[in-house]
Amino acid sequence: MKDIKYIDAIMLREMVNAGASLLEQNRDAVNALNVFPVPDGDTGTNMSMTMMSAVREINSKEFPSVGDAARALAKGALRGARGNSGVILSQLYRGFSKAIEECETINPVQFADALKNSADTAYKAVMKPKEGTILTVARVIAQEAVAQAQREPDDFYALFDCILTSGEKILTRTQEMLPALKQAGVVDAGGRGLLIIYTGYAAVLRGEKIDASLVDMSGDVATVSEFEDDHSDIEHIEFAYCTEFVIQNIRDDVSDVDIAALRRRLNRIGDSVMVVGDLSFIKVHVHTNAPGIALQNGCELGELDQIEIDNMLVQYREKMANTPPKKYGIVSVSMGEGFSAIFKDLNVDNIVEGGQTMNPSIEDLSKAVESINAENIFILPNNGNITLAARQVAEMSEKNIVVLRTKNVAMGIAAVIAFREDIDVDENTLRMNEAAERVRTGTITYAVRDSDIEGMQIKEGSIIGLHNGEVTVCTGTAHDVALELMQQIVTDDDSLITVYYGEGVEEDDAQELCDKIADKYDMCDVEVHWGGQPLYYYLLSVE
Repeated sequence: MKDIKYIDAIMLREMVNAGASLLEQNRDAVNALNVFPVPDGDTGTNMSMTMMSAVREINSKEFPSVGDAARALAKGALRGARGNSGVILSQLYRGFSKAIEECETINPVQFADALKNSADTAYKAVMKPKEGTILTVARVIAQEAVAQAQREPDDFYALFDCILTSGEKILTRTQEMLPALKQAGVVDAGGRGLLIIYTGYAAVLRGEKIDASLVDMSGDVATVSEFEDDHSDIEHIEFAYCTEFVIQNIRDDVSDVDIAALRRRLNRIGDSVMVVGDLSFIKVHVHTNAPGIALQNGCELGELDQIEIDNMLVQYREKMANTPPKKYGIVSVSMGEGFSAIFKDLNVDNIVEGGQTMNPSIEDLSKAVESINAENIFILPNNGNITLAARQVAEMSEKNIVVLRTKNVAMGIAAVIAFREDIDVDENTLRMNEAAERVRTGTITYAVRDSDIEGMQIKEGSIIGLHNGEVTVCTGTAHDVALELMQQIVTDDDSLITVYYGEGVEEDDAQELCDKIADKYDMCDVEVHWGGQPLYYYLLSVE
């Protein structure tokens, strides 16, 4: 092997391309690690699409220095970040880029330090980092890499041996750290995706062929005997009965297709589905409200044995009775599946569906509040029409309820990000309200009737834009309206623009709008996320 003392812009580009290619080849395998309900069920796809965006940017031209190439890499990853895992990956690249932005080339010590900065940056981007995730894998790899680079400051080969070895070790341990992974019998999907990317890096360094054989994921999924379902770690129970059984003496006419069909049927009547095994023995696990139907579906494949049905609601009530309240809880109103997923990723305790055309009732909000075992609870109404109901809940409850001044979901997201576990209620209230009020928003929808607003002639069906709730734009397509709204909203002091796209908007169209905004406002980081909101094509957030 050629003795490599430094990495330049060309080699960094080759390494990133290899990491992206290897991840894409293993995308479905990484997705398959999400066989249990964890926050991000399409980790492989989300990380791969984020990497593809990064690759497009770093391949767009020749860069004179590794720092310039890294900046392009970080910019591309941020633009294309998809899902929780993709956003964290973009933050890893952001931290990596910042650490080497002034470098023409980098040596092993600088590379290891950049990994350390990337992990630190990603941790700071997540409000409540959880151990056992991609963050843990990135952090441990970086720590080990820094120590290795100090021992052998000129040896890239030893550095990457350390990166991959320490990565595999900590990835195996993620099951011990995160109960959902232990329940699923899998390692963290995001951590595996990151390690695949680093495997691609190492392959370029070693001159190896980039193909899927470089990745060994045989130990990423536990065998049947290793499965354990810990009900004490389940916080929100929609399906009450934990149902487990094995299928043996399987009928001769049963095939792998029938096993897959059983898995689909169980997913329709519950969650936390696990169907593992082969045509000689199958282990089944499902949380459902219809255990009888689950058993009946299993009978169609063979004989049932080792049947166990546990009522998790009883277990949960016993747990709550013996668990002291935590200091804080958060309830958020959300309009759209995408926004709900974002709030879940930000560790909001309860999410109440509702918005402009479907305001949740006082009872809905009250149930969400009372189900949280916490001393202090923040409610994010995220709509002016919901604030009064939230205040009524606060008056009715014996708990200490704080209703924040969030008028839309973008303000709610900013408020949650500003929350801190280690400060008192009054300081948190101030921080969260101030963060929410720094956000300025624009929304794009359509007119339901002909109107004349301050001389603006609006026809039914026209695309219109609202700035702070007032119609200020009516021109052309949704993209035209969005770009004109941006001119009204963005100032020289702003640093972040977020585009949330709603029901009926294609992801490619949203990305195209995001790219146009990023080109026009290059002083800002621009992100695009699926909001899933009804009625509004886009919600634009500027801060």
